[in-house]
Amino acid sequence: MNRSHRPPTGRAPTFLAIYLNDHLTGANGGVELLRRAAEAHQGGVLGTSLRSLGEQVAQDRQSLLTLMADLDVPVMRTRAALGRIAERMGRLKLNGRILSRSPLSDVLELEAMRLGVEGKAACWRSLRSLARTDPRIDVSLIEELIVRAEQQIRALEAMRSACASQLFAREARGRAATPHAAEAVWRRGHLRGLPRTGPT
Repeated sequence: MNRSHRPPTGRAPTFLAIYLNDHLTGANGGVELLRRAAEAHQGGVLGTSLRSLGEQVAQDRQSLLTLMADLDVPVMRTRAALGRIAERMGRLKLNGRILSRSPLSDVLELEAMRLGVEGKAACWRSLRSLARTDPRIDVSLIEELIVRAEQQIRALEAMRSACASQLFAREARGRAATPHAAEAVWRRGHLRGLPRTGPT
């Protein structure tokens, strides 16, 4: 079922509506964060993989909108707008640099991405549980989304771990890390075994 979102009726939103809209806000922020990280590594293999992940997260966001429509849950526009403001304010988090991108940005952003995907996976599992009593939920879609979220978590953790190891090891040796430390790690094969999320 693909119903269009209806405007709020004036009634207080249900807990389910608040919950799903919060996850929609998180999805919006995740798409923006992945897009920004991919641009920072544009032209490299890591940038390609991050861009592919961003496309997947955008598709997942659309799946969430479909599920919300099937459940007659309206999009709370004000909540989404506040989420966009929060995402932009999050860019001001201190990372050791004032104006330029810091090598620490890779680690912090990958950690944020992983946490976001873990939250998304929890949302899918909650909807899978709800599907036991609500036939409007497409269980096959939910199962597919759970599998994909688990793959995304593994990919992001491999990137995060490699970036952190490379950055802090270089610092301990008294060598300056480059702004594209993650790309260097990837190219040297430190991420061997990581499922590729983009073209090979």
